[in-house]
Amino acid sequence: MKRFKEKTVVVTGAGSGIGRATAIRFAEEGASVVLVGRTAETLEETAKELPQDRTWIHTDNYLIITCDISVQSQVQEMVERAIDKFGKIDILINNAGKATQGKITELSADDWRSAIDVNLNGTFYVSQAAMPHLITSKGNIVNISSLSGVGGDWNMAAYNAAKAGVTNLTRTLALDHGSDGVRVNAVNPSVTKTDMTTAIQDNESKTDKFLARCPLGRLAAPEDIAAAITFLASDDASMITGVNLPVDGGVSASNGQPQF
Repeated sequence: MKRFKEKTVVVTGAGSGIGRATAIRFAEEGASVVLVGRTAETLEETAKELPQDRTWIHTDNYLIITCDISVQSQVQEMVERAIDKFGKIDILINNAGKATQGKITELSADDWRSAIDVNLNGTFYVSQAAMPHLITSKGNIVNISSLSGVGGDWNMAAYNAAKAGVTNLTRTLALDHGSDGVRVNAVNPSVTKTDMTTAIQDNESKTDKFLARCPLGRLAAPEDIAAAITFLASDDASMITGVNLPVDGGVSASNGQPQF
């Protein structure tokens, strides 16, 4: 199925994990993809995995742009380059992020600023720069928040605060721009098998504790999150906006009480 044929999709954080899986999924469904990230080498690795053997995908159907989304001037240049290449933006996937651990008594001001800059300010900068083009195309945004942006975690003060901002920014953008024909949603993953969660994956005790809370009994794969993202971005979700969709194997269905 080519739900995104003739669509242009911008994916930030496209060099690995959820961003890479999402870019590949969009390309498999016919989209032209703009791969955005801080490291050209990882973006090139993603590009190699795009379905170039398919007749509707050619080398002209993707663009690699290195960009630090926490720097507003770089974001403006990135959007201009995407428009120069493809002439429009139909879908924006705000995926780039970073995990910052520590209690508020342990975090430095730089730790705090970095978490907010990448996770929240970056989402704001990219959304702001892309919004005029999304209004023109009647497109949509899917933000990658986190289950940590809905409820708290121990030892994650900066990350929780930043992702909570993304969660509520999603709602506000949906309210502000629905009349412009732009839908804005988010997915809120729990622990997913990416480089960001290696500390959990490599610790059997931590993994077992998480799985005990997860009704489906497994960690999410990046492809699981990509499937939810592409659904929200598609016409199948044309009446859905302002939603923060947990993709968590049922973790958020629990009130936290242990199984007896």
